[in-house]
Amino acid sequence: MREVILMDTGPLVALYNARDEHHGWVCEQMRHMPDEVITCEPVLSEACFLLARARTSPIRIVQAVRRGIVKPLFEIADEAAALETLMSRYADTPMSLADACLVRLSEIHRDCRIFTLDRDFKHYRRFGRSVIPLLSPW
Repeated sequence: MREVILMDTGPLVALYNARDEHHGWVCEQMRHMPDEVITCEPVLSEACFLLARARTSPIRIVQAVRRGIVKPLFEIADEAAALETLMSRYADTPMSLADACLVRLSEIHRDCRIFTLDRDFKHYRRFGRSVIPLLSPW
């Protein structure tokens, strides 16, 4: 079984915003990515919002999906109970829907790493107690 990379919002934004402080690091990491990089629709929505706010075209996110750079392979309706449990458990953080989806994806794809710039993932646990493998600059 090969490792799956789960893409969070931060690296996706940094990839398409050359002014982002992590742009160079993310571009370098992308050179070594496996063919399948998975994400969820909430991550795509957050990335579009943040790129637009940074005056960078959010259409690049849709193009990334069309080209297969990232694949939104997560059905929120099917995972609503698990997402509710995660968001309740981390209500003090608070956990975003995108973060909950990625934690759940890490439970589904056990051989994975979450590609993130978000330090909250150091606090989150999959299956309630297991550290989530990360690909991050810190």
